[in-house]
Amino acid sequence: MANEWNVGEKANGLLQETEHAVLVGVVQRGQTEEQVTEYLDELEFLAETAGAKTVKRFVQKLDHPDNRTFVGSGKAKEIAGYVDQHEDVSMVIFDDDLSGKQVNILEEEMKVKIIDRSTLILDIFARRAQTAQAKTQVELAQMQYLLPRLRGLWTHLERQRGGIGMRGPGETEIETDRRIVRDKISKLKKDLEKIDKQAETRRKGRDAMVRVALVGYTNVGKSTLMNLLTKSDVFAEDKLFATLDTTVRKVAYEGVPFLLTDTVGFIRKLPHHLIESFRSTLDEVKESDILLHVVDVAHPQHDDQIRTVQQLLKEMNCQDKPTLLVFNKIDLFRERNYDMYLDQDGREEVEADLTRGLQAEFGQEALLISAQTKENVDLLRQRLTELVKQEYQQTYPYIAKQW
Repeated sequence: MANEWNVGEKANGLLQETEHAVLVGVVQRGQTEEQVTEYLDELEFLAETAGAKTVKRFVQKLDHPDNRTFVGSGKAKEIAGYVDQHEDVSMVIFDDDLSGKQVNILEEEMKVKIIDRSTLILDIFARRAQTAQAKTQVELAQMQYLLPRLRGLWTHLERQRGGIGMRGPGETEIETDRRIVRDKISKLKKDLEKIDKQAETRRKGRDAMVRVALVGYTNVGKSTLMNLLTKSDVFAEDKLFATLDTTVRKVAYEGVPFLLTDTVGFIRKLPHHLIESFRSTLDEVKESDILLHVVDVAHPQHDDQIRTVQQLLKEMNCQDKPTLLVFNKIDLFRERNYDMYLDQDGREEVEADLTRGLQAEFGQEALLISAQTKENVDLLRQRLTELVKQEYQQTYPYIAKQW
């Protein structure tokens, strides 16, 4: 009997010490080297969040990925040579998804664990999940991701190891493996349906109140802002996906009550099965009346991050909701971009131009704030209150008359 994939179990999964990793990216047709460098920067942050230290990067230019090794036989041998010369390297992480066959071939050649981006993200989610709902969602996503890869991975599964990306079933025959995984998926779906119904019942109990959802790329400061706006203690950390479980708090500004929800952060190339499994969590976004789209304005690729979030919101049919762009970390933006000779008038002019440019580019109202230093947070509260009042007038006019 195979060992079941128990998400959150510490006995076999969590790292005992830091693992050393090599990152691999591919510049495909239509991409630039600069873009792939940015993606690898993010992959390195993901690896760090999972507990791995990056020691080397490899980049390969290809019109299309190689069916056997993804990067081509020559580059695969080059990576294998580096790994062989550096005994501390315990894994190679690819920035794109690999098939089970590719993982198996690469493991045979490199003699270390081969992890792809989706596996790494799923591993982080497994670590971060706290509630029964989040744990069930993550485990379902893992099983759905694993099922089509079982044949290619079977010999790889014979060698059980701990650490990043290795929270999976143990040795068994391939057909038995498939049956076990399918049965597990079926059970997890039923479990999640029960949890979803309970969540839906809770949401129905909040129908007569305006709902505001914090959305945005991962690690932009949503949870820190949530704590500031609600005076609560939602977990916040400078790592990716610090928050997985949806948190809802009742807030009242100027006597106007509303519900504020903190949601899971988005990211590029988010595994499809993960979006599917987190459907009920993302329902909090779908059923919200107003979106606060939080952006890390100090991040060099914040424009791309905004587009990623907007695309995901579009896929969820949430693109037409009233949205306020909140450009957080303005203090960090100044630290990284202003020189010591720029006076106050010059700073204000730069920031005014920045705000106008962002509003023009993304077609939404924008505010520059710092959740860390509380700069312009009062202005955010004021604008949020105005939006909530407008929403009450349109949706619950009988309640608005009471004020």
